[in-house]
Amino acid sequence: MDIDKLLDFSGKGFKKAALILEDGMRFNGNSIGVNGVAIGEVVFNTSITGYQEILSDPSYCNQLVTLTYPHIGNVGCNSVDMESYKTHLSGLIIKQISTAYHNHRAEESLQNFLKRNRIVGIENIDTRKLTLHLRKNGAKNGIIVVESADIDFESQDVEKFAQERLSSFPGITGKSLIEHVSGLKEEDCFQEFVPNLMRKKKEFVVLVYDLGVKRNIVKTLTGLGCSVKIVGSGTKFADIKSLGASGIVFSNGPGDPEPCTEAIKFAKLAIQDRMPCLGICLGHQIISLALGGKTVKMSVGHHGANHPVVNLKTGKIFITSQNHGFAVDEQQFEEIAEITHRSLFDGTIQGYRLKKFPVSAFQGHPEGCPGPQDIEEIFEDFLTSIVNKVEGSK
Repeated sequence: MDIDKLLDFSGKGFKKAALILEDGMRFNGNSIGVNGVAIGEVVFNTSITGYQEILSDPSYCNQLVTLTYPHIGNVGCNSVDMESYKTHLSGLIIKQISTAYHNHRAEESLQNFLKRNRIVGIENIDTRKLTLHLRKNGAKNGIIVVESADIDFESQDVEKFAQERLSSFPGITGKSLIEHVSGLKEEDCFQEFVPNLMRKKKEFVVLVYDLGVKRNIVKTLTGLGCSVKIVGSGTKFADIKSLGASGIVFSNGPGDPEPCTEAIKFAKLAIQDRMPCLGICLGHQIISLALGGKTVKMSVGHHGANHPVVNLKTGKIFITSQNHGFAVDEQQFEEIAEITHRSLFDGTIQGYRLKKFPVSAFQGHPEGCPGPQDIEEIFEDFLTSIVNKVEGSK
């Protein structure tokens, strides 16, 4: 056994760090990442496992992510569990980082991962107090400041410095972030060995419209027998015919959906063309806006792997993975869509199916990663809509 790998104390830093919210609340702790300053919307994720998938989820762009589980890092990090080609979050907030890691798949410590990916992080703060504060008062913009040669916690007014920096942060609302996170390639999705059983005959070509797509969405579609092609926001709808696409998946992604005008226009054309479509997370909201609906900013959003969702037709309850800060406003929405799923936390729309078009959408993450994959049937229903269209056109 490699004792140096098992007991990785060398990278842990003890520099002072502070998390300061826009409302003035301050938490003092220790730095666990790189030196510097990180600004973003402070959110909390209630997942017990899967911290690396959270760190590499593009949907966390421009956010400081608080993990409510108190002990993070015990299984290390590896190249396989990356959900994107790089990390996108602004910073990490935890109670305690593990000074030792051990897992047969581990390649490095969380501490090393944070430093290698230039992530600012803070530990040793009361994450429970922070979470309760956000739940009561709503998501807040915040800043992590690490003590350095330029920032002296003893002689400098850190609060004043923080508020000056926070005043220039535009926030999440009204801002399109997809151009900062798109760019995943098909070859990026299979860095590890994939059993031959997963490589079934490719019966359909599925286009994934990349709004910040996670690797496991592509892997799930491939495992179900699809040939996947990832396209960016610059793709013209007229060009997809040449790709032989049988269906389109609008992926997850970060930020406010309403400024994503190019994606909304693309979705509108796909619906009018009666192309089978599936929207996931941000994609769910993009399709909703293409239909003339509206979205609203949530108080704290849904971030975690333990969110109960009910299938309104069958009554079956699924435990799902969620990561979104906006929800679909259902006013007049039931006129054009059948609501299929609802959150049992707050009753918000979690899934729907259009009444006259082969289009469905789901707000959570049916592919899991991190979290349960109870509701992977969302993908199977999407493939059924493709089969029905193909057979209907014969």
